[in-house]
Amino acid sequence: MSAPMSADRFLAALRAEGLTVVEVGNWRTHNRNHKGPWGPVNGVMIHHTVTQGTDYSVQVCRDGDSELPGPLCHGVITKDGHVHLVGYGRANHAGAGDSDVLAAVIAERRLPPDHHADTDGNRHFYGFECVNLGDGEDPWPAVQLDAIARAAAAVCRVHDWGSRSVIGHLEWQPGKIDPKGFTMDSMRARVAERLK
Repeated sequence: MSAPMSADRFLAALRAEGLTVVEVGNWRTHNRNHKGPWGPVNGVMIHHTVTQGTDYSVQVCRDGDSELPGPLCHGVITKDGHVHLVGYGRANHAGAGDSDVLAAVIAERRLPPDHHADTDGNRHFYGFECVNLGDGEDPWPAVQLDAIARAAAAVCRVHDWGSRSVIGHLEWQPGKIDPKGFTMDSMRARVAERLK
């Protein structure tokens, strides 16, 4: 368990991992903190956007909509491997998920199946939305997959977490399928390699 790093530390960590970072508007103070606590933080959650195009995807993740206000993550990872920071603090990305999964993330052990939606994930996870239609056919460019691993590793490095602290939305909340098109085991292997 950790207190969230500062927004400036988050930005510095991403850049230190070799990422190109785009700061979007007032991202440092754009959050949902009035809806509940942000932290303690325990891991990193990976999503796909179900959108196409950089500008549109970033705008949706920053602003959300009338049913789910933004920010919908902390960073949007686009097809070119850039990380667009859209919010910092509590974000509407994880939703309710399985307390047994959270316990496994904290202990950095193999994840159990996600059967319950009894725990507030927006409090406990950093979130990255990755631009992809999520249909299993939209490609994941190598540069984008590398950026996902680098972004997750950057957060893990600051908090002294291992790769088991990185999960997909589909491993957290019953019924979710994201990210689709690569396995989270393969992504955790990439993160572990970066953390060596």
